[in-house]
Amino acid sequence: MAKMIRKNYLMAPGPTPVPFDVLLAGAQDTIHHRTPQYVSIQKEALEGAKKLFVTENNVMLLSSSGTGAMEAAVANLVEKGDKVIVVSAGKFGERWALLCKKFESNMIEIKLNWGEAVAPEQIKEVLDANPDVKAVFTTLSETSTGVVHPVKEIAEIVKDTKAVMVVDTISGLLAQPLKMDEWNIDVVVTGVQKGFMMPPGVALISVSKKAEEVIKNCKSPRYYFDLNAYIKKYPDSPYTPPVNLGYQLKKAVEMLNEEGIENIWERHALMADATRAGVKAMGLELFAKRPGNVLTSVKVPEGIDGAKLVKDLRDNWGVTFAGGQDHVKGKIIRIAHLGYMSQFDVIVGLSALEMAFKKAGYNVELGSAVKAAEEVFLKAGV
Repeated sequence: MAKMIRKNYLMAPGPTPVPFDVLLAGAQDTIHHRTPQYVSIQKEALEGAKKLFVTENNVMLLSSSGTGAMEAAVANLVEKGDKVIVVSAGKFGERWALLCKKFESNMIEIKLNWGEAVAPEQIKEVLDANPDVKAVFTTLSETSTGVVHPVKEIAEIVKDTKAVMVVDTISGLLAQPLKMDEWNIDVVVTGVQKGFMMPPGVALISVSKKAEEVIKNCKSPRYYFDLNAYIKKYPDSPYTPPVNLGYQLKKAVEMLNEEGIENIWERHALMADATRAGVKAMGLELFAKRPGNVLTSVKVPEGIDGAKLVKDLRDNWGVTFAGGQDHVKGKIIRIAHLGYMSQFDVIVGLSALEMAFKKAGYNVELGSAVKAAEEVFLKAGV
């Protein structure tokens, strides 16, 4: 058998591929983080990020993954015994719940089956019965399932209460429409290794004036993640920032703003439409009941080991998808179309999936998925 040249295709929902220009930006000399020169770079990056959050609020930089920003949100809003609502419909909704437990909140967990999205009415019902709720924690795109929650509609309900609305947009920001100010979202957290097209290591968080008041008065113990210090020092950092990642953030933000947020949303929607058309053409069933533009989650047919299939694609063919987590491990495949990807990444991914399923014994017509995706792209004029 001929030995082929190996090329790697990263199609997991984070980390995502990084453009060469962003990689090269990080290869510059490291300068001192307290110099005006570096603070100017970080300021430019964070001011540009406001356009991507669609907010006038400051966007603050944390040296962590997105989970650090999630912990910062909980640590700065929740005191022991505070009543909070958590939407838990997957691995990352569960992460909100675990964090709120760690900070000893009085948590009301709206727990849903994986693959389902919360209904705004469910939030309203709990809020009406519990007017003393301090915060509502939810997720824009539940990365473990591909589901997108209706955060705009939820925020419309929360805004007229004393509760603050907190959204994990770690995978969802840029792929999904989100307008922080217009939608009255109080806290937005994200990580840059997704739609921002960067290596991991930076989290971003933005807070409204309503949330800022809660943060000022919160008595929960915290030090490194005390957002009062970040608010006071903006655009500088209270502690050592990741300087070279700061260079990369500036470059990535420049590239994204040059494309424009509306175009970014449209691009991700088209990639998602093409991927799902391909999956359906293969006779496969979607897992998410309310799928979004971050990834497409696909049910693995009976008799096929999804975990083995994902491993084979990654180790032998160089195409990395994500498998299922926890109780859906081996039962779903998650195909990302997020960040620095083009229509040809989608076509390569679908082609690899066709061949992998054929090799595993699933009766798929080779070329069917690719043809369906190509038709979507051609109809869109790309």
